[in-house]
Amino acid sequence: MPKGFRDFVTRGNVIDLAVAVVIGAAFTAAIIALGWDKQLYVLGGGLIVFGALQLVVAGRQQRGETSGMLHNVINDLYLMPKVMRQLAVVQFLSWFALFAMWIYTTSAVTQEHYGTTDPSSAAYNEGANWVGVLFAAYNGFAALAALFIPKLADWVGRRKAHLVCLWFGALGLASIRFIDDPQLLLVSMIGVGFAWASILSLPYAMLSNAVPARKMGVYMGIFNFFIVIPQILAASVLGIFVRVLFGGHAINALVLGGILLVLAGLATLRVDDHDDV
Repeated sequence: MPKGFRDFVTRGNVIDLAVAVVIGAAFTAAIIALGWDKQLYVLGGGLIVFGALQLVVAGRQQRGETSGMLHNVINDLYLMPKVMRQLAVVQFLSWFALFAMWIYTTSAVTQEHYGTTDPSSAAYNEGANWVGVLFAAYNGFAALAALFIPKLADWVGRRKAHLVCLWFGALGLASIRFIDDPQLLLVSMIGVGFAWASILSLPYAMLSNAVPARKMGVYMGIFNFFIVIPQILAASVLGIFVRVLFGGHAINALVLGGILLVLAGLATLRVDDHDDV
């Protein structure tokens, strides 16, 4: 078996693997004792499960049992190519921003542009219907952007092209906070469409040249962890952010998403994309 988890599992390092379990258990206990939001149980439980899986695999490995899907996945996590680790940061920030948009755009638009938080009101339903149009629009803009992005990547390179598209998306999300006329939010969706099209293509293009061909399927699967993890995190903490930090103003969750897209664009510049021009 290649170096990776095997080399990490020594007598001392096995103890280190229990850290995630201990932190997760302590965090869960704090949630119970302090009466924190129950959504945070997902984070505590996730840490416990991840640490426990590593301990199970380490125990099997010390007994010489190094086969099976679980062992291979854990080992490949430790063997992730550098480019994949760098792109993981980009993906995490990008998808957290997307989930913020998907979860809170309806609340933000109805509250800020239609003046209501009552789901039973006519104004709320009008706003929610308009958000449906906006979401359809950004998908349409993404289809058009997909025709332009390859040319942009040939011109400035994949990293800078992804940065430009993510920053378009950041501008689109943040602009929802400042545009008064809900009809003009269609303009915001142009930027979101560019970001969406780029997120679905350029990171995978950069990754495809950085992983071994025989491990392509495995690493593409692992790469999708960095879609699932921000989804779980967003579902766990965004509600708390909106209530506690943002004073109930859902629009600020979209501004946060814009900030995260800016950071994701900057993180893209750190990716060692050797095929970039």
